[in-house]
Amino acid sequence: MTNRASGTFEVNLTPQDDGPGAVVGRMTIKKQFQGDIEGTSEGVMLMASSGVAGSAGYVAIEKVTGKVGGRSGSFYLQHNGIMTRGAGQLAISVIPDTGSEELVGLSGTMNIIIADGRHSYEFDYSISI
Repeated sequence: MTNRASGTFEVNLTPQDDGPGAVVGRMTIKKQFQGDIEGTSEGVMLMASSGVAGSAGYVAIEKVTGKVGGRSGSFYLQHNGIMTRGAGQLAISVIPDTGSEELVGLSGTMNIIIADGRHSYEFDYSISI
């Protein structure tokens, strides 16, 4: 059975200085989730862009710790984002077998919505026992 969790989150991205000539940009991620997911996350993002406006890509992995639908534990999300001249594609999935405690068996995908400068999420998930 698939469930849907939704809510908002605040995100803090901190650039990491890898010095001149770095091949990719790197940032640390910290999030605070509200709604059906209550908790925090920490992770790392790698990104690169071209000289063409609106074309870029990023990958990230973050560990989410807290509650999903009232169940406590942690799990990892993997992000893969591509922008082609402003048109975006984003895939965010739970890394298999990373759920802990009451989230063992968690699988799912997340969608991030950015509107009016605010971040929200929709998380379609299931827990196999």
